[in-house]
Amino acid sequence: MRIRRSRVAVARAAADVALPTVPMPDAEAVTIGVLAPLRDAGVTLGSQWPEHLAERLPVVAVSLGGGGTRLRAVTVDRTVDIDVLAADKGTAFDLAAEVSARLIAAQGTTQPGARIYSVTETSLVWLPDETTGIARYVLVMSLVLRPAAGT
Repeated sequence: MRIRRSRVAVARAAADVALPTVPMPDAEAVTIGVLAPLRDAGVTLGSQWPEHLAERLPVVAVSLGGGGTRLRAVTVDRTVDIDVLAADKGTAFDLAAEVSARLIAAQGTTQPGARIYSVTETSLVWLPDETTGIARYVLVMSLVLRPAAGT
């Protein structure tokens, strides 16, 4: 009985101790930040499809995807799904290739709030929008990130 109380007391004491925590970067925000220069080329960029989609083409919409893990206490592996929509299949493909190239080029850089350790292209799927028929590729990228202080 004494041993149990002792273990419970130790567990409670440990729970009361403030542990240092480091929140991981927002992979969506980091990705959108890297892709921000595309706005200068007339691309609508965000984390959701805009209203009146057909009028806002081309569109790049970034969302946190399934998968990804916490690799160590200081890094995280996140998957982002990137919808690339344009007036036609060729334009959508070219834009998806540009998005992939920009993210891969960001490997090893420090962005606001994050250090990007690695970037890999997981898949590129042709998936036109079922409702509107708008040309769409879904680009899946994996990023290994860690927090970057003071950026």
